[in-house]
Amino acid sequence: MAISSEKELAAAIERGEEHIEIEVPLGEKVLKIKATGKVAWAIAIGTIGVAVVAIVAAPATGGISSAAVAAAAPAAVGVLGVGATTTAVAIAVAAGGVGVLNKLRGYDVEKVGDKVILRKK
Repeated sequence: MAISSEKELAAAIERGEEHIEIEVPLGEKVLKIKATGKVAWAIAIGTIGVAVVAIVAAPATGGISSAAVAAAAPAAVGVLGVGATTTAVAIAVAAGGVGVLNKLRGYDVEKVGDKVILRKK
């Protein structure tokens, strides 16, 4: 069964699954996150971390809005775009921190039909 939410993806990565299938459109955002170079990733992960801390510390609002992410993580938005940054923040919030995004970097990624496949390196 393919994953369709950031929460499911965070859980699969945290479990260290060897093979993860992700449905589009989430998969396309993961492709953008994975395609980020090392220097750009270092910049993005720092601001994503700040945004995650701010969101976790804030009272629950029922979800993570793109506007809130754009305001909290402008450098990440500049690197990844709003959609991929919102997805990255949601994955990190679901896992309780940005460590899950660094684990995501330990997967190879490919698009196969209407799915994106992650395979542990």
